[in-house]
Amino acid sequence: QVQLVESGGGLVQAGGSLRLSCTTSGRTFSNYVVGWFRQAPGKEREFVAAISGGLTRYFVDSMKDRFTVDRDNAKNTVYLQMNSLKPRDTAVYYCAADPPHNAYLGPACMAYWGTGTLVPVSS
Repeated sequence: QVQLVESGGGLVQAGGSLRLSCTTSGRTFSNYVVGWFRQAPGKEREFVAAISGGLTRYFVDSMKDRFTVDRDNAKNTVYLQMNSLKPRDTAVYYCAADPPHNAYLGPACMAYWGTGTLVPVSS
């Protein structure tokens, strides 16, 4: 079983930056596709970004100018760097992992999910 833990969320002012971290205990996930998703109040969950074990990155076009994703396998951690945050970025952010594939294939392939970290962005 892979347990994912997100951290780094918290209140930020519009225009600010945050770096979210996703780590796992008990098992390395350096070869997994790891994705970031978010769910705003009253809205459906949406894809934000993902990174494969081979460091291929996937982004939503509307966010790729502000968000980046990276991983540090030595620390068993995947990061989501969020810049120029806007109030509409307010959401619970989740990381998820897909062990068997080497490319991002969508949320249905994500076998493991964290419990999320809240990012409120004030105007």
